[in-house]
Amino acid sequence: MRDLLSPKPKLRRPSRLIEVDAWIDSSLWRFFHGFSTFWESVTILSRRFRARGFNRVLVELSCEGLTLGLVGFVLMLVLAQPAMKLTANGLPLETDYSVLMLDRHGNEIGRRGVLRADAIPIDEMPDPFIKAVLATEDRRFFEHYGIDFFGLVRALSENARAGGVVQGGSTLTQQLAKNVFLTNERTIDRKINEAFLSLWLESHLTKREILGMYLDRAYMGGGTFGAAGAAEFYFNKNIREVSLAESAMLAGLFKAPAKYAPHINLPAARARANEVLSNMVQAGFMTEGQVVAARRQPATAVDRSSTISPDYFLDFAFDEIQRIAQNIPHRNFVARTTFDTGMQQLADESVEFHLRQYGKTYKVEEAAMVVLDDDGGVRAIVGGRDYGLSQFNRATKALRQPGSSFKAYVYAAAMEKGHKPTDIIVDGPVRVGNWSPQNYGNSFAGRIQIQDAMARSLNTVAVRLSQESGPGKVAELAKAMGVETPLRGDKTIALGTNEVTVLDQATGYAVFSAGGMDAHRHSILQLTDTNGKVLWDAARDMPPRRRVLSEQAAKSMIEMMVRIPEVGTARRAQLSMTRAAGKTGTTQSYRDAWFVGYTGNFTGAVWYGNDSYKPTNKMTGGSLPAMTWQRVMEAAHQGIELRPLPFLDKPFPDTKKEKVAVASDGAAPRPVRPLALTLAAQKVLADLGDRLSAAPPLDPETFASNRETTPSTVPQ
Repeated sequence: MRDLLSPKPKLRRPSRLIEVDAWIDSSLWRFFHGFSTFWESVTILSRRFRARGFNRVLVELSCEGLTLGLVGFVLMLVLAQPAMKLTANGLPLETDYSVLMLDRHGNEIGRRGVLRADAIPIDEMPDPFIKAVLATEDRRFFEHYGIDFFGLVRALSENARAGGVVQGGSTLTQQLAKNVFLTNERTIDRKINEAFLSLWLESHLTKREILGMYLDRAYMGGGTFGAAGAAEFYFNKNIREVSLAESAMLAGLFKAPAKYAPHINLPAARARANEVLSNMVQAGFMTEGQVVAARRQPATAVDRSSTISPDYFLDFAFDEIQRIAQNIPHRNFVARTTFDTGMQQLADESVEFHLRQYGKTYKVEEAAMVVLDDDGGVRAIVGGRDYGLSQFNRATKALRQPGSSFKAYVYAAAMEKGHKPTDIIVDGPVRVGNWSPQNYGNSFAGRIQIQDAMARSLNTVAVRLSQESGPGKVAELAKAMGVETPLRGDKTIALGTNEVTVLDQATGYAVFSAGGMDAHRHSILQLTDTNGKVLWDAARDMPPRRRVLSEQAAKSMIEMMVRIPEVGTARRAQLSMTRAAGKTGTTQSYRDAWFVGYTGNFTGAVWYGNDSYKPTNKMTGGSLPAMTWQRVMEAAHQGIELRPLPFLDKPFPDTKKEKVAVASDGAAPRPVRPLALTLAAQKVLADLGDRLSAAPPLDPETFASNRETTPSTVPQ
């Protein structure tokens, strides 16, 4: 009864999920049913187009071709990615510099960088040269679109017939792509990129532009790039003026410029030019009768074996030009430099003379020298004994310890701090931490004037002054005076343990001769383009000179340093016509010997030593370095206006002392400073000589009668 009287449970309503499930099931059934119906209709329709027999073969081949074509297209896109990245910003700019360098008088002294002339329009190039290039490099140039498949097949057949590579399959456009974007490595990747890049060039440039760019950028041997530069280098001619024989020789260089360069292998160059002439006949560009004269009278290149150039200076000046031209869009320059041909000859002669005379005695093999003028211009650089044997520039790149020649900066810092040359200082034992430097000879002079301590190059006094000023302050002053090599401002700086270059020392000492103003060192006077437009001028664009040493400090340093060649360690550096100042330097174990000196006209730094750091035979700065400097400066000051050292009451020696100085230098013959004329003056004198030679001889009787009848204009 209880169960009957209890309330009945409520029934649950169906969930909404059941409805959703039912909708999904029905929708899927309708979709698949409709798709099967559609597919059945498509199948019935496709049966009407079913190919049978030969037609089926064609259809299958077409389908496979489309499939492979699609795969090939995707593969080409993948392979073309490197080429697309290379051409993302268009044609690359020319990054190589080409510089023609002139000396301070305007005479050509050499070239650096790639030897390139300004681009010559295709219309102005000689027709035989264009035909020679096309006949040899790409006869179907105006017919293909960057890749010549017919030419490739022809080259393959010719090479197979010859049993080796005798003919290339690359088009002129492909060669340009390699020259502009790629390297000369022989890899599959490069050839693939070359093909894509040639198509890009053909789509963005005209045929004439491609040909002109190729002739302007191709390497032609001898360091030259472009046909115009090659014509000037090999024949001293403008490209517009080359003959048929010369055109053939130039066109033959594109294949292998190092092998066929006429200034190196003239017979090979002529044989190659003969092949080019044959190509022109085979291509139908010329007849055999038109080329026979060029075969019989082949071209001859200019002899450049005897050309002497100041290579160490050119390397240094080229580095400076690249720094100057960073913000100049041009790449072809004519640079007027500070180079002095006569001074360079004196420096080369003096270094070689002393190495030849005393090299074995002192067991020294190398030397370097830098000469600056009173305006900071680099007049001469001797970077080593023979540039042909070693291109390493010891004057600008070799880091060597300067020894006592570095003490000039220590004493300059002391003078800036308030010391005077006549101040008394104690020469005695000194200790800095655990370091106790000694004088040469292990002796001490006691109480001594600073100027005498410098003349005698006492180590302990230099260390005392360095500690008083602060080694860091000495390093800062040396840097301000032009020492570019990083210096360690440690306790040993006073004895020249930091390594510097010869150029550093010359630059630093030039501050003294300038009365405390910075050296203003430079090797470039002016940069112009090949048309003469001034792009950079030292007088206009260099910063003005600034004072780095007070006048009082500079005066004190000159007064002290002028005594060193007179009563100190550099007596062999005395000059006969003007007083000179300077400082010697000798490093530990006699590995390096220095003399750095200056007059009112020039500053020169000389170093002797061995590349292997092998000790010399007790050579000091007062021996060969001072003698070399004296030999150069004695001749360099001939025939010029002598500038006195600033702040000296008596800047020139007495006449009696002059005679003694000249006679006291043994039997060594004195060099004479070579005379230098500007290029314009040389042309005027040469033209005058030609006119006088061609003029008819004067009749003595007529000449005498004219003198008698012509009134005198000379005052009595």
